[in-house]
Amino acid sequence: MDAPNSSPAGNHAVFEGDLSAPDPIPQEGIDAAVRLMRDGRLFRYGEDRTSLPEAALLEEEFAAYMGTRFCAGVNSGGCALFIALKACGVSPGDKVLVNAFTLAPVPGAIAHAGGEAVLVDITERFVIDIDDLDRKARDSGARYLMVSYMRGHIPDMDAVMEVCRRHDLTVIEDCAHTMGASWDGRMTGTFGKAACFSAQTFKHVNSGEGGLVVTDDEDVAARAILLSGSYMLYAQHRARPDLDVFERHRYDMPNCSMRMSSLVAAVLRPQVRLIDERSAKWRQIHAELAGLLDRIPHITVPPRPEKEQFVPSSLQFSLEGLSDEEIETFLSIAIERGVHVKWFGAPEPAGFTSRHDHWRYLGKATGVPKADAVLHGLCDMRLPIWLTSHDCKTIAAVLGEAMVEAANA
Repeated sequence: MDAPNSSPAGNHAVFEGDLSAPDPIPQEGIDAAVRLMRDGRLFRYGEDRTSLPEAALLEEEFAAYMGTRFCAGVNSGGCALFIALKACGVSPGDKVLVNAFTLAPVPGAIAHAGGEAVLVDITERFVIDIDDLDRKARDSGARYLMVSYMRGHIPDMDAVMEVCRRHDLTVIEDCAHTMGASWDGRMTGTFGKAACFSAQTFKHVNSGEGGLVVTDDEDVAARAILLSGSYMLYAQHRARPDLDVFERHRYDMPNCSMRMSSLVAAVLRPQVRLIDERSAKWRQIHAELAGLLDRIPHITVPPRPEKEQFVPSSLQFSLEGLSDEEIETFLSIAIERGVHVKWFGAPEPAGFTSRHDHWRYLGKATGVPKADAVLHGLCDMRLPIWLTSHDCKTIAAVLGEAMVEAANA
């Protein structure tokens, strides 16, 4: 008997699940949100009496999970990137190094902060190229690196940090896709001066929108809290520096009104306790499906280093030896049969998928030839945590059949 998420259609495999379906909110989070709505105080700060401190508790709990001193909740992952850049000192005109494979909110945050993105090439493993980082750091005069762990791919962080020390670069980590991940036993989000996480629906925790900034630097933390829009109520934060640190910054930091609401925090708090359990499930799904896809001609799933303890809520693979027309045929057949695959090499941006040459506000992007080649064949698909072994086999069958038909068309 076929699993609920798959069925035959003639002689073709068809996947009937929805790869865009988000992970549901735990009942504990639903109950907490309902209690908060009955209380009515959805704003995180209160003047007359202490409101339900959901946001402050989330920050305290997430800082404890990360092993960092401070945490500030904001209203999106993109806002977390912007606030971290500003809190770390990025000023208008400052150059910020960033790997060329990332999502649009990353260069968008750099532009929002007034910085100038300097693209760094990538490798066939979809991560920042260490040699190009060394060259660009030397030649550009940049003082900042925003390292983006795009789609959960983690570079050799020992090598990255060595380059950053040599060139005195301030590191901000984009951990939107690596909540709970680590490199050689050290969690992503603890290498740089500040790190940013996302709670958008398709990330590792789901509140629709939401972001978190973590740091061990008390001045960065105070500036981030003030920038997020704490008014003069920053004492209500729990994962914060001492109040005298705020005295150094409170007259100089603008209120950017990007704070997290109590409702978002209430939904997120029980999910933080599930991160490790979910991570293990995602790794299991990824391992099974990657092994199946690697057997399909023209599909290559890059190997992951032993030191990279990744959290794969999505899977990326490269298409090799196919024309653009064959790639488009492969994708259209796969999508028609229920497996939605995104292609970074498409000439026009679609949905969440875009690449550096689509971001024309950056100016003419040059000097990333490996990225151009890698992104041309790079495909991406979500891995909902509810996928079963049978689902993985069905998805692989759909893609295998689509490849045969596309290559023989």
